[in-house]
Amino acid sequence: MRQIVLDTETTGLNPRMGDRIIEIGCVEIVNRRLTGNRFHRYINPEREIEEGALRVHGITAEFLADKPRFGEVAGDLLDYVRGAELIIHNAAFDVEFLNIELDRIGTEPIEGQVAGILDTLAQARELHPGRKNSLDALCERYQIENAHRTLHGALLDAELLAEVYLAMTRGQESLAIELERPRPTVDLQTGGYAERPALLVLRASDAEMEAHARLLQGIAKEAKSGCVWLTEAPADG
Repeated sequence: MRQIVLDTETTGLNPRMGDRIIEIGCVEIVNRRLTGNRFHRYINPEREIEEGALRVHGITAEFLADKPRFGEVAGDLLDYVRGAELIIHNAAFDVEFLNIELDRIGTEPIEGQVAGILDTLAQARELHPGRKNSLDALCERYQIENAHRTLHGALLDAELLAEVYLAMTRGQESLAIELERPRPTVDLQTGGYAERPALLVLRASDAEMEAHARLLQGIAKEAKSGCVWLTEAPADG
């Protein structure tokens, strides 16, 4: 299963008031393993960045002045995520920004181009009701090192979220493995566990069956009450 952990940074909080995406960071997970395949772009938003947003991510309009516009990176982004499940923290925020950007260039919403979208914020709230479930709080809860995160950054946050997601769902993986794997047996000689061997069935040869029949007939002659194995044996032997 291919999953893409995605995060964005923006000029502000409201895309319907003209705020734009300025950074996209993604990391790839395949079969619960980080592959090292990343997608990272800075984007020129063609507008100023709000002071509050600047304090969060530290990305200036001057830095973004020579970066490509969203429409110039959209094709590469969609090729990267297409068909995968997206993993996003507070997915509604990023998805709204992405869909407004895609609509500007006449492209269908992101939901139609991926296998699905998983919101780790909603997932964390189910697992830890009544507790803080920000990315920083989850990193602390799952003992994921994030001391280097002095400012938000899309790629860094995607990498941290990938680690959080794998830690947060590790119990589900263990349960699935346990359900699929045969239970081990105890090795009486060592006291440890050993895998149960496959049952080997050896059928008696004709000569062995004849010898067995002669033995039972001999027991019947010697025993006054007859041979119970002869009386209980199936008619076809």
